[in-house]
Parts: sequence; structure tokens; C-alpha cells
Amino acid sequence: MAWIIIALLSSYLIGSIPCAYIFGRLLKGIDIRKFGSGNVGATNAMRVLGRGPGISILFLDILKGYVAVTLLADLLIWRIPDLPEAALRVILGLSCIIGHSWTLFLGFKGGKGVATTLGVLLGLTVKIGSLKLVLGLIILTWLIIFIITRIVSIASVLAAIAMPIYMILFRESHILIFTSLIICIFIILRHTSNLKRIIQGKEPRLTFKKPS
Repeated sequence: MAWIIIALLSSYLIGSIPCAYIFGRLLKGIDIRKFGSGNVGATNAMRVLGRGPGISILFLDILKGYVAVTLLADLLIWRIPDLPEAALRVILGLSCIIGHSWTLFLGFKGGKGVATTLGVLLGLTVKIGSLKLVLGLIILTWLIIFIITRIVSIASVLAAIAMPIYMILFRESHILIFTSLIICIFIILRHTSNLKRIIQGKEPRLTFKKPS
């Protein structure tokens, strides 16, 4: 039990690393929470810091989720080989997403969790081959909606809604379907303010112009 608790805390701490905040401090000496949407995520970083830093932050936020469900989970499974593997990877992934969204280092306030969720899904796909098609469809859904609207939040919410649908259609395990439902609800709730702005026609579209 002690090793499981240590792994969960480690996953949470990995997720808690506030990449956008760190980049803002290092590159411009600013608190990114005071600029743009105020969100500590890749989309706001791209608006405030520019395309290069934004892409780097996106990659790092994805990497956090990937590491949690692959390397960290592998270490725990090696230590305790009798643990249920799929459930363990899912729990560590959720812990990492929680860490990103409520980071210890920023007063338990963080990003929306979408990029880290993608990292978790990528890691699960590496370990569970049947998820390849589901993951491909989720990414394709996000890309199509984003290309049409140029609004990251609506693309993220609709892709999140599509995720459990794809899981059910392709008959994934009960734990993956249940997890996808949890993540779907979580992402919708995290985007409540964005959805209100979308309804009001005030949600900004993402452009790739250099910040002033």
C-alpha cells in the first residue's frame, strides 16, 4: 500500500509541474496567470508567449501524462507484479491530470487538463493496443472541429464527449469506458467559463501571430 501511495503522490507531483508558469517567468519574467485568459496551459501560453513556447509547453504537458501511465506505472508493477495493470495505469493517469488541474505549486489552481489527458491516452494506447483506433478518432475529432472553428475549448469539449462514445462503440473494457466518462465530465466542468463565452460569442479564436 505504501508503494501505491508513493506512486500516486509522484504522479500528482509530475502533473503539478506548471510548465506554462515556468516558461512565462523564464522567458518574459511574467506571471502568465495575469495575461490572456489567465489559464496555465498551452493555449494561453501560445497567445501570450508565442507559438514556439506554446508548442513546447503543449509537448511537456502531454509528456507528464505519458510518463505517469508508462514509466511510473511500470516501476510500480515491477515492484508489485500482482497489481491489476490497467486499473493502476488509469488511476495514476487520473492523479496526474488532477495534479495539472490543481497544482500544488500554484495554490491548487492549474490548467484545463486537456493536454495531460492526451498524454495519458497516448500512454494507455502504448500499453493497450486496442486503443489505437479510439485515440486516432479522438484526435481526428479534435482537429476537424478546431480547423472549422479555430476555438480550442469547443474542440476539446466535443472531443471529450466523443471519447466515451468511441470507447463504447469499439467495446473497450469497462474500466476504460468508465474512465472516459469521468474524464469527459471533468473536461466539460473545467470548460464551463469557456462554454459561457462561446454561447455569448466572446470566446477567442486561436491565431498563430507572434505576441506583441
